[in-house]
Amino acid sequence: MIGSLVLLNALNSKDIGKVISISREKSHVHHPKLKEVIRKNFSNFNSIKKHFKNIDLAYYCIGVYTGKVPSKLFRKITVDYLDSFAHTLKEESPKATFCLMSAGGADRSEKSKIMFTRDKGAAENILLKYKFPKTYILRPNYIYPSIKRKEPHLGYVLLRILYPLFKPFNSSWTITSAGLAKAFFKIGLKRGSKKVYENKEIRKYLEN
Repeated sequence: MIGSLVLLNALNSKDIGKVISISREKSHVHHPKLKEVIRKNFSNFNSIKKHFKNIDLAYYCIGVYTGKVPSKLFRKITVDYLDSFAHTLKEESPKATFCLMSAGGADRSEKSKIMFTRDKGAAENILLKYKFPKTYILRPNYIYPSIKRKEPHLGYVLLRILYPLFKPFNSSWTITSAGLAKAFFKIGLKRGSKKVYENKEIRKYLEN
């Protein structure tokens, strides 16, 4: 939902000369700047290390919804995949800026009884241990899909229906997918002033 929009922001930016997209599926986007690498195994990137060389800026958007996969697989996708990606990038492009799409409520103490917040916090801790020169972590709350999609479960169906009602009163809690992608891209490119951005702080980048 976010990665595809970040990709379009990068391709449309005059400040970006080349984009390497490492993805599980084809984007069906064709652009002279774009080199697309399809990778099913995100546990290990050794065979495609060459694509991690000379990278200035990385946006990491891989995620999965709670309840869509078993807890062990959720942990693997959320934490282990990130660890593998960050490790490879640090080896090949140690001066890169790393931008992570995390989530509101991420618990870096990793003591939360809620798997989602605990694993998101663990992912942030994993990234920070690599000590990239610049690291940006975004923690959005409810993301309203700018492009209509099949919602992952009933809760998201209800949130989408109710969104127009609570939008005016909960600007610190909501953001559109298009707005989030724009802010995410801008924070990484322009070198944000802080490391962690909560939903309300992310929205400020849409005003500039």
